[in-house]
Amino acid sequence: MDRYESLIIDLYQKALNYEPLTKEEALSLLQVPDDYVAFLTHFAQKIKKHFFPENEIEFCSIINAKSGACSEDCKFCAQSKFYKTPINIYGLVPKDEIVEGAIRGVEFGANRYCVVLAGKQATKEEVNRIAEAVKEIKEVEKLPINVCVSAGTMDEESLKKLKEAGVKRVNHNLETSENFFPNIVTTHSWRERYETIKRIKKVGLSTCCGGIFGMGESDEDRVDLALTYRDLEVDSIPLNFLMPIEGTPLENAPGVTPLEALKIIAMFRFTNPKAELRLCGGREQNLRDFHGMAALMTNAMMVGGYLTRAGRDIKKDYQLLKDLKATRKQEVLS
Repeated sequence: MDRYESLIIDLYQKALNYEPLTKEEALSLLQVPDDYVAFLTHFAQKIKKHFFPENEIEFCSIINAKSGACSEDCKFCAQSKFYKTPINIYGLVPKDEIVEGAIRGVEFGANRYCVVLAGKQATKEEVNRIAEAVKEIKEVEKLPINVCVSAGTMDEESLKKLKEAGVKRVNHNLETSENFFPNIVTTHSWRERYETIKRIKKVGLSTCCGGIFGMGESDEDRVDLALTYRDLEVDSIPLNFLMPIEGTPLENAPGVTPLEALKIIAMFRFTNPKAELRLCGGREQNLRDFHGMAALMTNAMMVGGYLTRAGRDIKKDYQLLKDLKATRKQEVLS
């Protein structure tokens, strides 16, 4: 057994015991030679199987419930008012459209449905309208789907209102490390988002907090984000890989290779063994023929498209489940 195999197995044992990895240990996973990617992903899969039901994958879907004209300058995003991009701009959609989105999610086989709003912070009126839609989904339509919300910075009052309506989880992404964040966003701070995550946890809601990779960040930035989520003990981590959008400052960003993406996913599995890992934006373009290897390490896939970009054919995801002999998670929280 050589030193890379010994390293991976030693860190695998730490993950099984839920012992935190040091920054140096997590970095070493990203820096193993490409020849060891299959070995690395094998042990990442074993970690997943230790903490979660074997061969179970969840489908999740989203609705872009409020699009464009965003006051923030996130350099990866087509919805910022600072960039000229070919997207639709509209305010919060009517309640019926949010409910219809949940129905489509159920038709796709999604177990989770997230209502997403562009903007730094949802208004009180918007929070009230989302709460009404969630009640319609849960109490009137009684749809078999878990409802999440992503609406920027929210205070405790808004979070409690959503919780009372039936929301179980709130999404709020840090996107990258605190060190690299100012290179991507200047209109709000990383710390502000961090404090919002702490508020989400304080009111008793589940946390869904992810990142985007391929924006020019370093391996150290990727590890810092993973270790931050470990410290916060977030429940779910969406892993997004940059899909460069024409008109944004990152339209020519480097992106990641498939093998690089696999190392990132594996590192997040080793550092956050109890968190649900989700394959989200950019999985098609960046993983390409390595999609199956990535799915073996993760818990969920976003289906039916993203905020401003189409996703891949749902039939391909069902075929992937079949090929992996995996089952689709169907548990719905009351």
